[in-house]
Amino acid sequence: MIHNNEITTLADLPRVQARHFPDAKALIFKEKALTYLQLDVQSNRVANALLELGVQPKSRVALLAKDSLKSYEILFACNKINTVIVPINWRLVASEVSYILRDANVEVLFVGSEFHMLIETIRHELNCLKTIIALEKAEDNWLTYENWYQQHSDLQPDTAIQSNDVAVQMYTSGTTGRPKGVQLAHYSFFAIAKEFVKQGKSWIGWSKTDKSLLVLPFFHIGGLWWAIRGLVSGAENILLGTFDGIEVLEAIEKYRITKTCMVPAMIQVLLTEPKCKKTDFSSLEYIVYGGSPIAESLLKEAIATFSCKFVQIYGMTETGNCAVCLFAHEHISTNPERLKATGRPFPGVSVSILNSDGETLPCRQVGEICIKSPANMIGYWKLPEATAKTLVDGWIHTGDAGYFDEEGYIYICDRLKDMICYAGENVYPAEVENILYEHPAVAEVAVIGVPDEDFGESVKAIIVLKAGMKATALDIISFLRGKLADFKLPRSVEFTESLARTPSGKLQKGKLREKYWQGYQRKIN
Repeated sequence: MIHNNEITTLADLPRVQARHFPDAKALIFKEKALTYLQLDVQSNRVANALLELGVQPKSRVALLAKDSLKSYEILFACNKINTVIVPINWRLVASEVSYILRDANVEVLFVGSEFHMLIETIRHELNCLKTIIALEKAEDNWLTYENWYQQHSDLQPDTAIQSNDVAVQMYTSGTTGRPKGVQLAHYSFFAIAKEFVKQGKSWIGWSKTDKSLLVLPFFHIGGLWWAIRGLVSGAENILLGTFDGIEVLEAIEKYRITKTCMVPAMIQVLLTEPKCKKTDFSSLEYIVYGGSPIAESLLKEAIATFSCKFVQIYGMTETGNCAVCLFAHEHISTNPERLKATGRPFPGVSVSILNSDGETLPCRQVGEICIKSPANMIGYWKLPEATAKTLVDGWIHTGDAGYFDEEGYIYICDRLKDMICYAGENVYPAEVENILYEHPAVAEVAVIGVPDEDFGESVKAIIVLKAGMKATALDIISFLRGKLADFKLPRSVEFTESLARTPSGKLQKGKLREKYWQGYQRKIN
């Protein structure tokens, strides 16, 4: 990994790179490019415009829009005035967006054109929100982005920023049904790279000649982290507003992409595109993948098709993205077990496997994977109890069950938490169950993850109906639609007379999942 000692905060990044690579293209989106100098100048103007609105250090500014050049202008503008940016998953429905905006006390909101109507429907709920800025054409009483910031000074704002100040607040689905705001400091984006440099090691050979394709969304830590890696290296970063298989294949060929990062479901989509067989992948050097486990058969097909090096990363938003890595050379190991591993810890990262009493387990014994990383989150926003449960003495308790082998490789075999990973998106059953209990015919419900060939796992609802009541799978899914983002909706519904419970009445989700996972080596897909 490249790390520039001049860059210790995200605010430093554009101004330092503007000195080193002023005319090099930093970002390209739909044929339009921003040089590193332009990125610095534009973000200064936006920062000064935010200051004029009265935005204070450590307050929250949100972005609800598909990725564009403006996303990065706003990101670095917020960084330069020590304001925390809250990128919102645009797949969420109105009630979910409303909760995040209210929870974060967002004062200024940037909105893409597709989401104007959504914001209008919840505007009356947002008491903290002072200003709405439309990234394209404005609604009545809204500011328009271009008109709003262009007249402002392009001088660097004079705001003090420390590497341990919160830079980004990303919301993850919550085990209790409410998403939690993960507070990531500036250091989260540079800490692992620093450790690589300190130990004289290289990761995937980033350089200023790289052409990096950004296909993971800005609102996911993986997408933002990958973009920062490319920008720190001085690379050319090609941005796609949303993931589209054909567009990705065309971009790889057109821009001679050298590096990209995806979730396994995206790789699967590319392989099923007829155009894939005709695409020239000769420029591709690395595909980094993560976000969910990958099927060994899919990985082997991808390696054969793309003819490049593959690297797997594992981590979570709370660990500042990746903490564990299976390097390229380990993908071609003669050890048949190696492709089943998640990898070994990055430099500077410690991993422990603990039992329920918090004791460290020896090789091959399954326990909870706990991570101590220099990139770990500061904590959850306004949730000290949840923070104390997840971040214990500097260790993030991941909720994933796994073990070490004798060589220090980590294998994931199950989840201790109920989370479902659908195409790289995390879904917490409690969130779906809480709404299903509002359905007049539902007496009991359990939501579980089941194997899905295309998307890794899909959401399944198992329901006990109230006596004398009737409902169909379509009724259940229709009831949820509009209350939850589409990726959280059950793909299947099963009706049963009772749910497996312990003598004390606790739901036994492990038992419910068993029959669907028979024949699978691990209980996550």
